Amino acid sequence: MRAASLTLCVADVYPFLAMPRREGIAERMAEAVVKRLAARKIVDVKDEAAARAAVRHVVIDNLAGEAQIEADARKLLLEHAKAIKESAADYRALLGKVKEKLARERGFII
Repeated sequence: MRAASLTLCVADVYPFLAMPRREGIAERMAEAVVKRLAARKIVDVKDEAAARAAVRHVVIDNLAGEAQIEADARKLLLEHAKAIKESAADYRALLGKVKEKLARERGFII
């Protein structure tokens, strides 16, 4: 069995494991963003907790949107798996192109 044929994602099998990871990433990013903006005096932060929560919300939405694009791209390629296999196209390259197209259509920047 080739390693490339195994395309399981922990989030697909165990969605309850992916969310805490996303929230952890979002929390660290929010803390860093708020800290930098306040340190450079770009914004005047009166309530750091509220500012972090707002940034964390945006980051979580962004990560969820990116995950949805990834899932939709994989699903689309799976629907055309036979044609892809017969054409000997590079799956990773096609996945990247499909993700870019879906992101562009949805106004999402990857």
